[in-house]
Amino acid sequence: MKKIKSRHVYLVLIAILGVASIIGCSATGSGSTGVPGAGPVNLGSAGNSVGTPTGFVILAKTGISTVSPSVIIGDIGLSPAAETYITGFALIRDVSNQWSHSSQLTGKSYAANLTPPTPTKMTTAIADMQTAYVDAAGRTKPDHTELGAGNIGGLTLAPGLYKWGTTVNITTDVTISGSATDTWVFQIAGNLTMAAAKNVILSGGALAKNIVWQVAGITVLGSTAHFEGIILDKTAITLGNLASINGRAMAQTAVTLQGNTIVTP
Repeated sequence: MKKIKSRHVYLVLIAILGVASIIGCSATGSGSTGVPGAGPVNLGSAGNSVGTPTGFVILAKTGISTVSPSVIIGDIGLSPAAETYITGFALIRDVSNQWSHSSQLTGKSYAANLTPPTPTKMTTAIADMQTAYVDAAGRTKPDHTELGAGNIGGLTLAPGLYKWGTTVNITTDVTISGSATDTWVFQIAGNLTMAAAKNVILSGGALAKNIVWQVAGITVLGSTAHFEGIILDKTAITLGNLASINGRAMAQTAVTLQGNTIVTP
């Protein structure tokens, strides 16, 4: 009887240790917070637009403008403002009246005042953009809080959820390092400001489509700066002369360009 009881206790201990080991493993490494942390952010129809598979590279509510020719790989969209608030692109309306094209776009331009079904599709895209913003802003259990007191230039950023209650400044090159399946969510309560001629650099296979910058203030990229990732901005996005983005620029007001290149990730 004693041997049976001893063996029973031994098996129970093994079971307990096994469960403890599993629990311990789930709490280690990048992405430990799961979807509530730095899991993928679903853009919905904002990322898969009404015309081309590349989706919206620029999406805004009040205006999209460029003061010199830009190069946009993908679609641009505006709602609830009308197409007259898309300026500098020399748009040419398609015969269907559902979209316009421009020599500066490889995709199409959509706006709320065009022929149905475009208005409804644009309303949905804007709503999906706002839902994605709320999702990214609402992520909990950050892996890093107030990193660098908001000055992240010179740092290498591993996968995870980052949170700042202030403005974030990129004054020197910053590196985002991880695999092609890793994700990053940057929650910024203030502005996002990037100095001229600086770069966001990807390493280790990291992909711009897996990087989300949720910005409550304004996003400003300096002249000739290069940026990586999807910007979900509650306010406005302004790009300096010849700045470039591998990603998307999505603002709940306006996106302002100056001869920029934006490529869908």
